[in-house]
Amino acid sequence: MAGCTPVAGVALARCQDRGTLGWPRQCTPSMRSTLFHIPVPETIGGWPFLGAGVLLAVWLAFSACLLAWLIRRQGFNADTRTYVPLIVIVALLIWLVLPALVEPGGIPIRGYGVMVLLGIGAGLWLLSYRARRAGMDHDVTISMAVWMIVAGLAGARLFYVVEYWEHFRRPTLGQSVAAIVNLTQGGLVVYGALLAGLGVGWVFVVRHGLPVLAMADVAAPSLALGLAFGRVGCFLNGCCYGGESDLPWAVQFPARSPPYLQQVQTGRLYGFELASTLSAPPRVERVQPGSAAARGGLRKGDVLASVEGQPVGSVEEARRLLMQHYDDPPRLLLRRESGKRYSWTLPHPPAKSLHVHPVQLYSAIDALVLTAFLLAWDPYRRRQGELLAWMLTIHPISRYLQEVIRVDEASMFGTGLSISQLISLGLLLAGVALWWYLLRQPAAEMVVSKVSAAAPRS
Repeated sequence: MAGCTPVAGVALARCQDRGTLGWPRQCTPSMRSTLFHIPVPETIGGWPFLGAGVLLAVWLAFSACLLAWLIRRQGFNADTRTYVPLIVIVALLIWLVLPALVEPGGIPIRGYGVMVLLGIGAGLWLLSYRARRAGMDHDVTISMAVWMIVAGLAGARLFYVVEYWEHFRRPTLGQSVAAIVNLTQGGLVVYGALLAGLGVGWVFVVRHGLPVLAMADVAAPSLALGLAFGRVGCFLNGCCYGGESDLPWAVQFPARSPPYLQQVQTGRLYGFELASTLSAPPRVERVQPGSAAARGGLRKGDVLASVEGQPVGSVEEARRLLMQHYDDPPRLLLRRESGKRYSWTLPHPPAKSLHVHPVQLYSAIDALVLTAFLLAWDPYRRRQGELLAWMLTIHPISRYLQEVIRVDEASMFGTGLSISQLISLGLLLAGVALWWYLLRQPAAEMVVSKVSAAAPRS
């Protein structure tokens, strides 16, 4: 896009035409969440490429050769059988999902998805390196990791879908399924991945008779490293955003990005703020001095009566209508406490959001520091499980604090805490319980861990 400069992971147009309120108009900022498109042919030799077509046939042929090689090498044992569900999952994605993702330019490659894949790759590399140093069976360790990755992605997506189900409803079941499995545009909850991944990893370890705490210590730094990459993907995507900030490193996101749309819904982008309780009357709680709202005559205590002629009875309705009409600024009808009514037409919204905390980058740095700490502590641990215990202690505390400046999640169950803060408290309690157990065990010299993993049972 010509005339753009990268700012906060996005490309923002340099807009010179400004309206009477000082806001740029006729701007076309765009997220850099889509890196590029992969062109795909519709057909090859008269056969469809995606769906029940050429790509699916190639995958099935490759999978058949892989299974034949594994069976010849080690028989149809437990390790070989773990590949079968993965082959089926990929086949279903090629058959049912990829056709729904194709855009006019081809299959979009999203920045979020790329960073998630890089995180998986980096985590697998670190896991493989540490497993070899610990004397563990490499194939079994990687097999465990693959299952944890699949379960983690499924758990992260399921957590998000349940929390934001209204965003995934489509006219048909197939369209709903395609929206649910489209992970490349974001929509993963870290704690969903952590809980599901650890759960499946524990089942795998117990089933194969492996040392649970030793395997957990080998895997813990890889989990933290993968999280660091994932958070950079969140930054590119604009999700998991922070609240407003005037710090020198605060960032802005373009129109249609998640923080931008949230500021439209709440009125903050125009300089006013409604009550925070969704069921409450749409009363103006705050007006920013010098803002467009202040120049338009809004005052604290005014009640929003209608948006573009549509009556408004609650904050939730007001947010929905402000979002619905923001492309074509609507006329607001407000009522003063004296009963006097007046109207105000919203100005064209600015090209960028208000400055916000780059919480995604805070989280990425936090995860990198945690990775470095776990790797540095490894030679000095005296008990199996200490790295997992440290992770269950440090990460929940930092995540709880990060949630204080994040504004993308509402409080839950009347506690005033977000769902992530509640889970953080639960994980911290689990970490304390693990420390209590470990410190009751005899210490041992473990400068370099040498734990032999049992072979998988046939």
